Amino acid sequence: MSTFDHEFTDFHTLTKDETLEFFHTDEQNGLNYDVANKILKEIGENSLGDDSKIDYKAMIIHQICNAMILVLFISMIISFAIHDWITGGVITFVVGVNVIIGLIQEYKASKTMNSLKQLSSPNAHVIRFGNSEIISSKDVVPGDIVSVKVGDTIPADLRLISMQNFETDEALLTGEALPVSKDCDLIFPKDEHTPVGDRINLAYSSSSVVKGRAIGVVIKTGLNTEIGKIAKSLTTDEGLISKNPNFSFWKNSWITIKQSCGAFLGTTVGTPLHRKLSKLAVLLFFVAVIFAIVVMASQKFDVDKGVAIYAICVALSMIPSSLVVVLTITMSVGASVMASRNVIIRRLDSLEALGAVNDICSDKTGTLTQGKMIARQVWVPNFGTIMVNDSNEPFNPTVGNINLIPKQSPYEFKNEEEEDVGILQGFKNRYLNKTLPESLDLRLFTKWLETATLANIAKVFLNGENKWTVHGDPTEIAIQVFASRMDLPRSRLTGESIPNGDITDDSDSKGAEEEKVDENADFQHLAEFPFDSTIKRMSAIYNDHRNNTTEVFTKGASESVLKNCTYWYGENQDTLLHLTETDKAFIQKNVNTLSAEGLRVLAFASKSFKNDELSQETKEKLTSNREFVEDKLIFLGLIGIYDPPRQETAGAVKKFHQAGINVRMLTGDFPGTAKAIAQEVGILPINLYHYPKDVIDIMVMTGTQFDDLSEEEIDNLPVLPLVIARCSPQTKVRMIEALHRRGKFCAMTGDGVNDSPSLKMANVGIAMGINGSDVAKEASDIVLRDDNFASILNAVEEGRRMSDNIQKFVLQLLAENVAQALYLIVGLVFIDSEHKSVFPLSPVEVLWVIVVTSCFPAMGLGLELAAPDLMERPPNDSKAGIFTWEVIADMFVYGLMMAGSCMATFTTIIYGKDSGELGQNCNNKYSSICDPVYKARSGAFATMTWCALILAWEVVDMRRSFFRMKPETDEPVKQFFRDIWSNKFLFWSIMFGFASAFPVVYIPVINDKVFLHRPIGYEWGLAIAYTVAFWVGCELHKYVKRVYFRKKSKAHNPENDLENGNMKNPFEAYSTSTTIRTDIIINPKK
Repeated sequence: MSTFDHEFTDFHTLTKDETLEFFHTDEQNGLNYDVANKILKEIGENSLGDDSKIDYKAMIIHQICNAMILVLFISMIISFAIHDWITGGVITFVVGVNVIIGLIQEYKASKTMNSLKQLSSPNAHVIRFGNSEIISSKDVVPGDIVSVKVGDTIPADLRLISMQNFETDEALLTGEALPVSKDCDLIFPKDEHTPVGDRINLAYSSSSVVKGRAIGVVIKTGLNTEIGKIAKSLTTDEGLISKNPNFSFWKNSWITIKQSCGAFLGTTVGTPLHRKLSKLAVLLFFVAVIFAIVVMASQKFDVDKGVAIYAICVALSMIPSSLVVVLTITMSVGASVMASRNVIIRRLDSLEALGAVNDICSDKTGTLTQGKMIARQVWVPNFGTIMVNDSNEPFNPTVGNINLIPKQSPYEFKNEEEEDVGILQGFKNRYLNKTLPESLDLRLFTKWLETATLANIAKVFLNGENKWTVHGDPTEIAIQVFASRMDLPRSRLTGESIPNGDITDDSDSKGAEEEKVDENADFQHLAEFPFDSTIKRMSAIYNDHRNNTTEVFTKGASESVLKNCTYWYGENQDTLLHLTETDKAFIQKNVNTLSAEGLRVLAFASKSFKNDELSQETKEKLTSNREFVEDKLIFLGLIGIYDPPRQETAGAVKKFHQAGINVRMLTGDFPGTAKAIAQEVGILPINLYHYPKDVIDIMVMTGTQFDDLSEEEIDNLPVLPLVIARCSPQTKVRMIEALHRRGKFCAMTGDGVNDSPSLKMANVGIAMGINGSDVAKEASDIVLRDDNFASILNAVEEGRRMSDNIQKFVLQLLAENVAQALYLIVGLVFIDSEHKSVFPLSPVEVLWVIVVTSCFPAMGLGLELAAPDLMERPPNDSKAGIFTWEVIADMFVYGLMMAGSCMATFTTIIYGKDSGELGQNCNNKYSSICDPVYKARSGAFATMTWCALILAWEVVDMRRSFFRMKPETDEPVKQFFRDIWSNKFLFWSIMFGFASAFPVVYIPVINDKVFLHRPIGYEWGLAIAYTVAFWVGCELHKYVKRVYFRKKSKAHNPENDLENGNMKNPFEAYSTSTTIRTDIIINPKK
């Protein structure tokens, strides 16, 4: 067994030798096989859980444990207890269908999620017993010696022991957008707390290598890694049961019981629809019990089997038994539709919840944008500005137009009043053929280009499939692609081989497996000072064989490079000028100009030493003294790199605004870039300069500014920011909390492990399927297959369609329940000769209407197409859910009219031709004296069935007439038939329902033995007449509603409620915020 301390975590405080000794291993030999196997058995596999195993037991419990199913389950048990096999069988069927459909959908979602698992590296290069081997990452154990290189995913947490120019992308873990440069020799003090992101002598599981290579010893695996700790924390439901220390033991106990029951029944957890339906089920259960008692009381509590069955049926008439099945099927269909539109629904009810979303908080990179960097502008002082246009393939250097604006800087031509700024088309050919105007010194641009190419280790090449492939950091890739456009790739200057061919036509490289360097190349690499996040620049030192010089090439953040520059070139390379403060201010204006266009700006500089004049001391300084190397540099120019928005993003944002939904950008990017992209896609207004500065300070904030505000100060802001730049994971959580305090129902997108808390806290968590971590996906409700922001629009639209349709069939089913309950209870006033109530419908008739007649039309309503104005309405009220006051009023109005129609049919038949003869013992078996009651039941049954079917058609639109669903048409008759035929499932369900009334009335034995009714003749006319009367009543009710809602308002941005704004200007709330306290924004309280 292992002999090391499993609880020890402070490996960043140990030296390399101390770490190796801790695990009883060494760099050359690693662990032997026996020790590695023992450790693996002791601590388990290096994974975050079993990706392939599906917990069927948990899935079944999840499907059963909700209030509606539990109510049906209780009814089923009672039915079987009194030997009512028909009723019990029907309820069993309903419960079984719901559970099976829910299981199938959840199983599909689980399988899809498993196919998206991409977080862990599948294999690892380790040293075991002195041999270099490739093993499954799951078999890696603490003490293993692991080697990683560019492109690898780190399989476990490592203490680095050797490295070369090693950088990792830890965005999934820490949220840091830039690669982290590592230092294996650094040791941190044991008595100080060092944040995870600052422990640069460690490399973390799930991080990817973007530069260099390294060897490290595994210190933690599986759930003990930093990423594993986050994954483990997400498996608990902390906060579900809360306790107040100020309350007594008994009060806290009561709160605990109440919250536990609420969580079990679903009345306090889940989406608004889930909570509302769970509360409705509990309410209806108690109402059903009361109604059952009323039935037994009407029989003077002389309860035989028939009375017990009828009592159960009356109770069931209050419970929409088919609602659960229809709801599950509707959501499953919606989930299937969304799967074809690149949206994976992990939790069925989350799709409906999207219909209530009024705020969407989105990341920028890869979601709103393509997540691929493209060099757009290059400025070389006294040479001009090079612009790259029409390039939509970030990795392809052969696509796009390159033009030159001679002599002018971005700032100058941006402010040029004349339209013609003298653009030279086809700059690449002019440069290669040396046909540029004589006033331009070609050497100025060549010097910048060589610096950009060599201060860079990214690779761009054609692979074996003749596709452009890249290796390296995204920013360096963009620069290298630009250099390749100008036919000056790194390999041409250094002689390095490129896998599967160089990007140039005359390359002799044929897919070398290992990097080789031509000793006769123009430049020989001598040393490098890697990018340091504290000073934000890097430098590479080369020997230039052409000129017998040693060259220093530096690139980095503009402010970092500029402060170390002392010179810049004049009209040509022979003129070297001192860089004054005025010059630096001018350069900064150009930096700001490029940033305002949404470009990430980097600066380049260089300096040169003649080899013949180099002393030994200077040579040593060039490879060891960074301060010396990066001092007194010559400023060469700027590059603006662009992460272009997806083509569909701007249109999606506009549609969200039309739908009354705010879109907020929470990004780790710089404020200038974030603001420019937000303006381009419509999150911020284009004419931002028209707004007062204090308003802009509200619209756009940094994460530090937002985090420095107290909760009270955030709540006192008139509106919340639309863009937060340099955003940390904690900032995202605070934004969600602020939205919740304002009563907002929000969705949050995320991809990294660090986004998991905000995804879990949001009402709807949306994870990225391509670039998202497994932990983020597990914490989310919805996963985007294509990482595309526009796919969220598809999901919201489907969520609203589904919510609309759920509202329709819930109204239909509950109105039928109201009608049945009223009719059955009021019908108890009919007393036979034995002074017992005569049941106006038999138990089987009740179940037939509840399950058969209602279920299929309700399914049809769930398949209704989206209304034309669906995305022009405000979001659904998350508090009211589907149970708006209009729906509640409709439910009782339609229920009363339906019950009245049935009662009128029953009464007319009984007291018409048959003079009120109610027979004797007609609730249990047929006799000739019961003939009037049996015929009256047939008539009432037909009326109830047909009214329920008519109601299904009527609720297709809550207000428009059934005969004019689309009043704008010029052919109302043809349009009417198109409307009823547009939903074929609903049409044939209603036709089947109409026709089904005849067989069950006329088929012998079934009619008088099962349904307890008899064939009828003239009574059909009464059933039809009262059904038509119900139809007319529905149309009159909708006409009254149309008059009442004549001034139906269109969607507006929810934030505008503060200022009574409208969607003609989605930013009106901000334009009218003139009383903003700038002191808490500009100088926030610390």
